[in-house]
Amino acid sequence: MAEKLSTYDPAEDLASDAAIAAFMAEAFQTHDAGYIAHALGVVARAKGMAQIAGQTGLSREQLYRSFSENGNPTLKTTLSVMKALGIELSATVPVVA
Repeated sequence: MAEKLSTYDPAEDLASDAAIAAFMAEAFQTHDAGYIAHALGVVARAKGMAQIAGQTGLSREQLYRSFSENGNPTLKTTLSVMKALGIELSATVPVVA
């Protein structure tokens, strides 16, 4: 008998702020803008896309499209979603050995 596999949704495992912080920290370490945008979309789904849409004034459809694997959100949209999610960016100067 063949095993039936289901699709894994990482949003289901992001139940705490600590899990979300770790997930986003790993995404930022990739320096891949597309992956980071997709990761923000995963976090938004975990928190509730309708809630994020209400907080940002953007439609759910726009959020799903912008933060999909092939999406390309504007900086304004990205910052709005990050603010709604409680995620902040900070700048640091790398230590050179």
